[in-house]
Amino acid sequence: MGCQSSKLMPCCSNSQVKASVLETPDAENEEKSELNQLPAFREFTFDQLKNATSGFAVENIVSEHGEKAPNVVYKGKLENQTRIVVKRFNRMAWPDARQFMEEARSVGLLRNHRLANLLGCCCESDERLLVAEYMPNETLAKHLFHWETQPMKWAMRLRVVLHLAQALEYCTSKGRALYHDLNAYRILFDEDGNSRLSTFGLMKNSRDGKSYSTNLAFTPPEYLRTGRVTSESVIYSFGTLLLDLISGKHIPPSHALDLIRDRNLQMLTDSCLEGQFSDDDGTELVRLASRCLQYEPRERPNPKSLVAALTPLQKETEVPSHVLMGIPHSASFSPLSPLGEACSRRDLTAIHEVLENVGYKDDEGVANELSFQMWTNQMQETLNSKKKGDAAFRQKDFRAAIENYTQFVDGGTMVSPTVYARRSLSYLMSDMPQEALNDAMQAQVVSPVWHIASYLQSAALSTLEMENEAQAALKEGTILEAKRNATAGQK
Repeated sequence: MGCQSSKLMPCCSNSQVKASVLETPDAENEEKSELNQLPAFREFTFDQLKNATSGFAVENIVSEHGEKAPNVVYKGKLENQTRIVVKRFNRMAWPDARQFMEEARSVGLLRNHRLANLLGCCCESDERLLVAEYMPNETLAKHLFHWETQPMKWAMRLRVVLHLAQALEYCTSKGRALYHDLNAYRILFDEDGNSRLSTFGLMKNSRDGKSYSTNLAFTPPEYLRTGRVTSESVIYSFGTLLLDLISGKHIPPSHALDLIRDRNLQMLTDSCLEGQFSDDDGTELVRLASRCLQYEPRERPNPKSLVAALTPLQKETEVPSHVLMGIPHSASFSPLSPLGEACSRRDLTAIHEVLENVGYKDDEGVANELSFQMWTNQMQETLNSKKKGDAAFRQKDFRAAIENYTQFVDGGTMVSPTVYARRSLSYLMSDMPQEALNDAMQAQVVSPVWHIASYLQSAALSTLEMENEAQAALKEGTILEAKRNATAGQK
C-alpha cells in the first residue's frame, strides 16, 4: 500500500478558473429533484428501528469502533425499503429528552446534497436514536488512510474539500455553524462517489459543548482553554482535514506548521500523489490550511471564503466522482448469479429449484435456545409442521406449504430464515406479493447478511411494481452474495 518518496512535479497549469464541480444547471436540477424526494423529518418508534437493523445486529454495525464505540451506528432498512443508518446513543448521552428532541428536529430541517441528511429520531424511555440517509461507500478515513486498491487522486481530494466547504457554508446559512469533532470519519461517500458531511456531528453534545473525542494534538487551541466549540473551531478542524488530504496521513497541526514554516513541503505531501499536481497547486492548498490553523480564531477564514478559494483549484471537473474514486457505480451491475438472474426475471420455478437445492444449510449458526420442556412437549409438533411444509414445497403444493410453515412459525420454538424464504416464495406462487415481501424481510431480520432474503425481496417488490426498490434489493443481494463467496474462497 505504501508509496515511494517523491518530489512535487508540475503536471498542469492552474491559469484557468474551474467551475464548481457538479454545479451545472442539469446537475443542480437533478440534485433539487433528489432533495424533494427526501421524506420530511419524522419520529420513529424503537421497535421500527429495531426491526430495521435486524435487532441491532452486530453484522449491521458500521461505526468506527464497532461495538466498543460509545454511540454505535448501524445500517438498516425501513419497511418501505429505504436504506438508513441508525445512531444509538449510550444511555447517559442525552438525559434531557426535550433537549434531544429540539436538537434533532432543528438538524432535521436541513436538506442539502452535500449532507447525509437526518431523516428522523427516536426518543422512548431512556433510548435516544438518530436516523440518517445511508451512504454506501465508506468514510474519507477509509479511502485516505486505509485504502486497498488505489490511493485517492489529487482531483478527488480537491473535490472532497470543496464539497465539505459547501456543506459548512449551507449549514452556516441556516444557523447551524457549529460542528462537533469534524474529522475524516465524519465525511461519507454516496452511491455516486460524492462526499457528504454526516449530520450527526451537527447535534449539540449534551455535555455542555464538550465534544472533541479526538487526540488533543488535533483540538482547536481555544477549545483547550474554554472547553467550548465555536464556528471558528470548526474552521480549525477543516484545516486539519486539509492537512489529511495533502499528506495522506493524520499529522498533528503543530508538526505540519513547523514543516510549512521551514518550507519543507516535500515531507508534508503524500508521496502517492507524484506528478498529479503542480507546485503552485500544492502551495495554494498549504497556504489555505495555514490560514485555517491560525492560533487566533478571528484570523481564520469563513466557509464562504473557503468555497471561493477552493473553486478555482478544481481539476477534472467533467469526470464523475465514482470514476475518480475507482468504485462501482449503481448503474453498473455485476453479472448476476443464477438465483439473482431468476429473481430479476421473476422466474419463480427457477427460484424454487435453487431453494430446494440449498436446503437448510444456511440456517446453521442461527440461535435457537430451547428449554428441555420445549423439546419434550412442543418440539415434535413443530418439527412435524416443518416436515409437512417441506414435503408440500417439494411437490409444489404451495397452499399446503404456507399452511404448514405458518404452523411452524406460530409455534415459536424455533426460528428459521429458510422457512421464511420458502413461505415467501410460496406466497409469490399464490399471487400474494405483499405477504411474500413481509416474509423475505423477516428472513433478513433473522439472518442480516443472507443474500437469498434480499433476492426474494427483489422478486416481491417487482411483482408489487416497485421497480426502483426491486433494483436496490437485487443490487444488495448481489453484493452480499459476492462477499459471501469471497469469504468462502478464503477458507
